[in-house]
Amino acid sequence: QVQLVESGGGLVQPGGSLRLSCAASGSIFSILGMNWYRQAPGKEREWVARITIGGSPMYSDSAKGRFTISGTNAKNTVYLRMNSLKPEDTAVYFCNYNACWGQGTQVTVSS
Repeated sequence: QVQLVESGGGLVQPGGSLRLSCAASGSIFSILGMNWYRQAPGKEREWVARITIGGSPMYSDSAKGRFTISGTNAKNTVYLRMNSLKPEDTAVYFCNYNACWGQGTQVTVSS
């Protein structure tokens, strides 16, 4: 079993930046394969970014060019750096590893 704890969310103005963190513990040997998802009010959860087994990150079209996923195996932690935030980025952001999910962290982009 893997436990995931997200942090770093908050209220930010349009055009601002945030860095989310996801700390993993338990039966995890590598951060490769970890994902970020998000769920906006009234919408389905959508995939945002992934650290792939091959090493190259992957991004949704909405995240490409603005978000950066990174991480460190030494700390079993994955980050999501979000720049140029838009109101439509407002959502609860979740960390995912296989079938395990964190509790989410709220990101609100508003002036």
